[in-house]
Amino acid sequence: MKILAYRINLENTVPFGNNAAYCVGTGRMNLALRHEYHKQLEKVQEDIGFAYIRGHGLFCDDMAVYHTYTEDGIEKEEYNFSYVDMVFDGYLSLGIKPFVELGFMPEQMASGSQTIFYWKGNVTPPVCYDKWARLVTAAVTHWIERYGSEEVISWPFEVWNEPNLPGFWKDADMEEYFKLYDVTSRAVKSCDARIRVGGPAICGVDDERWMRCFLEYCSENNVPLDFVTRHAYATEAPETDGRYVYQKLITPEAFMEELRQSRLIIDSFPQFSGMEMHITEFNTSYSPKNPIHDTNLNAAYIARVLSELGDCCASYSYWTFGDVFEETGVAFTPFSGCFGLLANGGIPKPTYLTYVFYKELYPEAVARSEHFIVTKSDSGDLRGVAWNPVDGQGGDITLRFLAAVKDGAYLLLLKTADEITCNPLKTWLDMGSPAYPSKRQTELLKECARPRITTKRLDVRDGDAEFEVLLTANAVCYFELQAITPETDRGFTQERIQGV
Repeated sequence: MKILAYRINLENTVPFGNNAAYCVGTGRMNLALRHEYHKQLEKVQEDIGFAYIRGHGLFCDDMAVYHTYTEDGIEKEEYNFSYVDMVFDGYLSLGIKPFVELGFMPEQMASGSQTIFYWKGNVTPPVCYDKWARLVTAAVTHWIERYGSEEVISWPFEVWNEPNLPGFWKDADMEEYFKLYDVTSRAVKSCDARIRVGGPAICGVDDERWMRCFLEYCSENNVPLDFVTRHAYATEAPETDGRYVYQKLITPEAFMEELRQSRLIIDSFPQFSGMEMHITEFNTSYSPKNPIHDTNLNAAYIARVLSELGDCCASYSYWTFGDVFEETGVAFTPFSGCFGLLANGGIPKPTYLTYVFYKELYPEAVARSEHFIVTKSDSGDLRGVAWNPVDGQGGDITLRFLAAVKDGAYLLLLKTADEITCNPLKTWLDMGSPAYPSKRQTELLKECARPRITTKRLDVRDGDAEFEVLLTANAVCYFELQAITPETDRGFTQERIQGV
């Protein structure tokens, strides 16, 4: 076993912007009207507490927002925000705000018939940009009237989704998207100039050219732009096998380098230098049929990149919080390789615990490596997360820490999620991969999604606390070193208790 030793100096400060819980992704808006969806989001909010949520399909026909009718030979428009209100009311009731993605195109406004996904979101430009602008203005005005301007100006607004991909925007027409962004951003600002709007929401295809050209267009045409958005995924080209795809992971270093290049492009424009860059979608694979999302490897890899994403990004939205999701249709099994932190039935995947662990960290970091992040409180307690992603090579490692802390008694707490103790996918496979688990089977899967918890008492003398964190393959571990004041009841003698 490989042993790595580190000395932790509490006087150090290292870069660490922990925005893991800033935003999370979801399937299309209409799914939020379902009971299972709401239950999953409620659990996620209870355990993690994301600030924002972003998803597709706000203006798609299943939300019933846009309608036209003819009266006295004249075509007229009307809007219905009943379903949108139900969705946004539900979000706000759970303490999460919309990160508003403006799209896709209502059929009655679309210039073409091209659609994407099982639920057929129209991805063509509007037949009339004035109609689109009126729709955007009507929606934003409605939200201001319903929720108040101070609430709505706290929502970020993003224009469309991945227009650099022909599947999401007809012909991946750059000039046409720039026009859409121009019209949309001005329509949003006309409702309240304080509302923040951004784009271009591109993914990693020809991304550098798109990013540079987009910023040039906004600069040259004085187009409103408050933040820049893009997406990031960490896998190579897929290999298909039946309903599923399998992809190799790129290295965390290569994943981060793509984002750093975007950061450099933004900063190369004087008027945009330092502007927020939000990653409004990220995950390992971009396919909702890749079993990697259900694995401990996924959890360990995500733990690694979460420690670095804040270096160049204002936020990074995990795609997605749950598996009520239908891009390619309804999943046939609870472990279908879908994106969610939660499998259907409310079963936490290992990556769920990665986010739970990151929530517990303190704001100030004192040490960081490719294997861990360590943070401290004002009083000198330590909280950290460690990981060991093993993608075809490598093995178990032990992290040996020597922390310079005040003398006294401490509790060492370890919570470990690994393939041995927190692997609901393996349990599901062991029980025969039931497509429709019984209630009893579902409860067992939930039990097998819990971390292993161990504790140890440390009595520190001469200012050094020494402890180890064992990381088996694809493990993620939360660790905490907390000062305690031991108390004992009269006559309670630990040495006389058998089995402790």
